[in-house]
Amino acid sequence: MDMQSMVKDLHPLEVRIIRHYTRKDELTIEKVEAELNLRPGNGNQALSWLLGKGIVEELRRETRVFFELTGLGREWKEKGTPEERILELVRRQSSPQGLHLPEIARTLGLDTKEAGSAFGTLSKLGVLGMDENKQLTLASSKDSKGADYFSLVRGLLTKGAEAKEGLLPWTDLSEAEQRLMGGLAKKRGAAASAFREIDRERVFFGFTKDEKGSSNRDTLARALEDAGITGDEIGTLTPEMLLQGTWKGKPFRSYNMQVPPARLLVGRPNPYAQFLEEVKDKLVSLGFEEFDGPLVETEFWNSDALFMPQFHSARDIHDVYHLAEPTHAAAIAEPWLSQVAAAHENGGTTGSRGWKYPFDREFTRRLILRSQGTVLSAKTLPQAKIPGKYFGIVRCFRYDRVDATHLSDFYQTEGIVLGEAVNLKTLLGFLEMFALEVAGAKEVKYVPGYFPFTEPSVEVHIKHPVLGWFELGGSGIFRTEVSASLGVHVPVAAWGIGIDRMALMALGLKDLRELFSYDLEQVRLRRNTPQTA
Repeated sequence: MDMQSMVKDLHPLEVRIIRHYTRKDELTIEKVEAELNLRPGNGNQALSWLLGKGIVEELRRETRVFFELTGLGREWKEKGTPEERILELVRRQSSPQGLHLPEIARTLGLDTKEAGSAFGTLSKLGVLGMDENKQLTLASSKDSKGADYFSLVRGLLTKGAEAKEGLLPWTDLSEAEQRLMGGLAKKRGAAASAFREIDRERVFFGFTKDEKGSSNRDTLARALEDAGITGDEIGTLTPEMLLQGTWKGKPFRSYNMQVPPARLLVGRPNPYAQFLEEVKDKLVSLGFEEFDGPLVETEFWNSDALFMPQFHSARDIHDVYHLAEPTHAAAIAEPWLSQVAAAHENGGTTGSRGWKYPFDREFTRRLILRSQGTVLSAKTLPQAKIPGKYFGIVRCFRYDRVDATHLSDFYQTEGIVLGEAVNLKTLLGFLEMFALEVAGAKEVKYVPGYFPFTEPSVEVHIKHPVLGWFELGGSGIFRTEVSASLGVHVPVAAWGIGIDRMALMALGLKDLRELFSYDLEQVRLRRNTPQTA
């Protein structure tokens, strides 16, 4: 080890550790940061550098167990545990008849499972019992262990709330508290528990020795002393130091001109975002106007306006995401609500017989995350120009098993073309443009399809060099039940294309999940200019 060159390359943090500790000391990140008053993270940096230079070595690792109070635990501390609240309610009950468990759960705002579990605990403790009418009663036994149990639980909740950095060490608990914590803490799924169990590994380091058995720390410490290096050297000259003159008389750290420069990461557009912008530019250049809308829609615009019956399987909770709060929109605009309802019930003025069922005007106001881009096509029809061309890059949400060609959160490019001369050939021309020019596919085929809102309906499929044939999207001519109900009386060609899937071809990928990768290195490796032409 060349000590003269070694000491010049040492960071001030490393120097401070070498000078402060002896060759016999065991070092940990926590110890170094606390005793040298370092900022969080500096101890880990310094010890990692010393380890890489062979000045320290890893001695051993110890796993320590901590407990963190969860949101449920904080609620228990504030309001009382379910056991405490149930016992208090039963004690306050003036009626001699007692209380049933479901009644107690409703009164305290507990779910049935939580209340049942709490009663089971109280029963084992000999605090509560249940009579022949399944009513909860105070136990008559004097051998109750409830007081000790409640005291221990209350003590743990208090310790958890007052623990340093919110972490309660296992070693700080008594044997009784440790046994009790086994039923109060979980590693996974801890949201339903009072405590979250956290394992943290502590690494112990020690100074290494040279070939002769001498401590490298002692040798380095002498070399640092001879060079006059203390570890307090200033590494950065700031504008404030120049203005205030505080740099005068202070030691500065020497600079190594041989150190390679830091890697320069030049910013550039995300390849997928750039691909979407190029698709937009292409459609605008063809005379299309862009439409957009909210992520949250009503059942009316998402499905009813598209002549999808309210009993359709796609309305199931397993296919559409519902909003928990608020659940319904205030109202649906007229005359579209009445005209769409009539189309469903008897065809209205569209010439159709409809679906022949009573249209539910309460259900139609239910709020969901839009499951298809066609919702914006429907919302555009009432104010669309004729002839006209419209499109959108639309984010959609649909329950699906995620794999190479399916996502539960995805984008579609949605569009409509309105006009007297619009027909199936018009539609097929646009589909071919998307498949060949935008997606860059070499092989395309059209397959007859079915959608409640188009007739005829066509699916376009492309062949990926790795994934093979897959559907790019659906399309068709809007049925009169859709267009006429929304005030349009000319043919309307519509399509909904999976733009994520087009990007697979254009960007040379083979998995949709790569489009949304958090691996920046992989993103930088992709072609900077997508093949959209």
